[in-house]
Amino acid sequence: MTHIWVRAEQRENETRVGVTPEGVTALMAQGFDVTVEACGTRAIETAEYVATGCAIAAMHSWPDAPSDAIIFGLKELPDDGTPLPHTHIMFGHAFKGQLSGQTLLRRFQAGGGTLLDLEYLTNEAGRRVAAFGYWAGFAGAAVSLKAWAAQQRDAQCGPVTPYANAEALKTDLAGDMQAACSPPTALIIGALGRVGTGAADLCKAMGAPVTGWDMKETSHGGPFPEILSHDIFLNCILAGPQTPVFVPKTALTAPRSLSVIGDIACDPDSDYNPVPVYDRATTWAAPALRVHTDPVMDVMAIDNLPSMLPLESSQDFAGQLLPTLMQLETDQDGVWSRARATFASHMDALN
Repeated sequence: MTHIWVRAEQRENETRVGVTPEGVTALMAQGFDVTVEACGTRAIETAEYVATGCAIAAMHSWPDAPSDAIIFGLKELPDDGTPLPHTHIMFGHAFKGQLSGQTLLRRFQAGGGTLLDLEYLTNEAGRRVAAFGYWAGFAGAAVSLKAWAAQQRDAQCGPVTPYANAEALKTDLAGDMQAACSPPTALIIGALGRVGTGAADLCKAMGAPVTGWDMKETSHGGPFPEILSHDIFLNCILAGPQTPVFVPKTALTAPRSLSVIGDIACDPDSDYNPVPVYDRATTWAAPALRVHTDPVMDVMAIDNLPSMLPLESSQDFAGQLLPTLMQLETDQDGVWSRARATFASHMDALN
């Protein structure tokens, strides 16, 4: 019998969860053991999980979970260097050359555990079975527009916080943009994907004209002067070895309208970063990193954007993931075996 242990997130400003109480009920009905850690900040209250009849554990007690428990969370674990003996389902950010990812893999190596990375749970066509993409795009575009609106006041974007829902976010953003004479123009790369769709929906709701690009428009490999002619550029694709550079460092001093980059994919320490004008993620406290002053350029690169809309994004993601989660024992679609093979290949490369 498979035991799924849902851990409480330990990252600041992270209140999402990957399985809803309804999902827990469905898993238990299929024979899974489910333990959910108590958490006072989670978007879905602990009481709703208690009502399912699942086991409730103390917050952050997952290191002491039974050895056969599969630890299920979303964002990164505490960076304390301890060996990891369990199987973990989470976003590990460890398979694209990230320095922090190499450290994480060595912890699995030391403990004998396994990482089943949520980003690498894919169907036979290579498409992810579940993603927070839409809400990442929606929130990322919103913060990018906030950064642009702040520039119109000769200021820099201030702290951001979670919203009760998308309508509350749009109302707040509309207030920020009131002083602008006209809305900014935005170019979105990855416009046909989930992230790009969310970004475009937010821009259109704010009256910002959108130019949508995807593989067809970027296949020539660059340069891309059209990006510099827009006010905002939103990068909505996961970069890989074949991804061209969209905004090179030379763009900072070039003639341009571009003043805000929203790197929603947010992979600054990847070998394939297509926006190499910045080198670190931004934060909720300081959402926009100023990388040039004359002319001004701000980069928005928050790496847990869906947490700005934690309830909607959790419900959406959990609904997408549940059918695959319920196949942990049977793996009838091969999703989990592919994830294990991906982990094994990177562990081999580590040795």
